[in-house]
Amino acid sequence: MSLFDQFTLIAGPCVLEDDDLNLQVGEFLAELARRWQVPVVYKASFDKANRSRIDSPRGPGLDEGLPRLARVKEATGLPVLTDIHEPDQAAAAAEVADVLQIPAFLCRQTDLVLAAGRTGRPLNIKKGQWMAPEEMAAVVEKARAGGAQRVTVTERGTFFGYGNLVVDMRAFRRIRTACGVDAVFDGTHSVQRPGRADGSSGGDPEHIPALVRGAVAAGCDHLFLETHPAPAGAPSDGSNMLPLKELDSLMGQVMDLREVVEA
Repeated sequence: MSLFDQFTLIAGPCVLEDDDLNLQVGEFLAELARRWQVPVVYKASFDKANRSRIDSPRGPGLDEGLPRLARVKEATGLPVLTDIHEPDQAAAAAEVADVLQIPAFLCRQTDLVLAAGRTGRPLNIKKGQWMAPEEMAAVVEKARAGGAQRVTVTERGTFFGYGNLVVDMRAFRRIRTACGVDAVFDGTHSVQRPGRADGSSGGDPEHIPALVRGAVAAGCDHLFLETHPAPAGAPSDGSNMLPLKELDSLMGQVMDLREVVEA
């Protein structure tokens, strides 16, 4: 069975940290996959190049980050996903990553999407916060023109004024209909409050469970959740991550809801 042939959880820390933290999260996710009999893709970025502030932590970079990601993959057996920001990162990242991800702010960057498609890896493309679901059809077309055989589109909220995102639960059906691909729900970036934390993104993580339950009930195909043992100490996006200890309980609710939806 190929990746994303069934309901899948994409989860992990926002950015790669040291091996101890990366493996702690990875081993938890591998056990979660076994317990709930659901495919899990480990997600972590080697670089967060789209930070607002020059002094924001960005991660270990490509040369050090990819070996860290490979160690998680080897130790846990989980497939792994990472972001790319520039076309010349695609081939190197694809040597380790099972899935490449295009960040929301870069989803219209033609050369980046084409380069990712040429690797032959599945692509997860995050919908820009300013874009309608139907507009992503052209982005998917670019990815397929590059050679991508499997593409998913992630809904992560739409700008509502300044510093606020709103999730339109109709988006999952609209993405599937307009783009002909599976729709992923990002339950953690959807609670971001862009620019509200002294120039960085703040967040309202208390709303993550309700939004996830709503998205599953509305028929999203897969889930994306950033998670960390101690979000307050995370170097990136800690204000909108789900505490690792809460993930198991939430997945129980998700699986119960999916039974109802599928019935």
